Amino acid sequence: MKDLLFMLADLWMMFAGFYFGWLFIRRYDNYLLGLEWMVVATSGTNFLVWALVSGDQGNFLYDVAYFFDAFSRSIGITLILVLGLMRVTHRYKPSVTVDVSVFALAIGAGLYLQQFRGHELHVGPATFYVVVNVLTTLFLAYFSWRLWKIGAKGLAVAAGLATTAASVIAITYDFFPIPGDDEHRTLFYIAALTTWGVQMCVYYVAYRALHNHNVAIGAEPASNEPSVVRA
Repeated sequence: MKDLLFMLADLWMMFAGFYFGWLFIRRYDNYLLGLEWMVVATSGTNFLVWALVSGDQGNFLYDVAYFFDAFSRSIGITLILVLGLMRVTHRYKPSVTVDVSVFALAIGAGLYLQQFRGHELHVGPATFYVVVNVLTTLFLAYFSWRLWKIGAKGLAVAAGLATTAASVIAITYDFFPIPGDDEHRTLFYIAALTTWGVQMCVYYVAYRALHNHNVAIGAEPASNEPSVVRA
């Protein structure tokens, strides 16, 4: 049952990442969020293949999984997420140079953090992950407030709850293992994968609401979406 729930949670996250990532690019030309969502989905795909084929931490796929994990926890679902969302909160559209630079930074962080792995706790990197998550959470609280301000109160609450759940996952990740979990941390990953999938779905819908509001007040041109529902 745990293995089945793990696979379902991973498939959900993969769907959310690829589908909503494609929508970010197709409808809003937001390559920061679109590509990061797809990176997360690709990470989930690799993780699922590793779990089905091997499950051995000495397998090459585990190295790839750890790289993707470090990529998103350090820069992806932190700096890249914030810069991408600033498109609708501050009408900030980064240049191609900025886009390439932040992804290059994320790749570098992912490669560097490869050395801190294994069952033992590496306090420095683990603390770094928590700190950047907290800083990102502060921006996401502002993001939720912007949703509330335009009258999208349900989405504001949903975004706030998704952010809170993701923060709990981030803190639990290294410092507070779930009691009774197995050596592969199956229970943790069921919760984490489900939460990350919900995050990507909710943030997309929330982004769309803010974009539509900006279009309605003339602060932003319409998207490539066939029909724009105004928030």
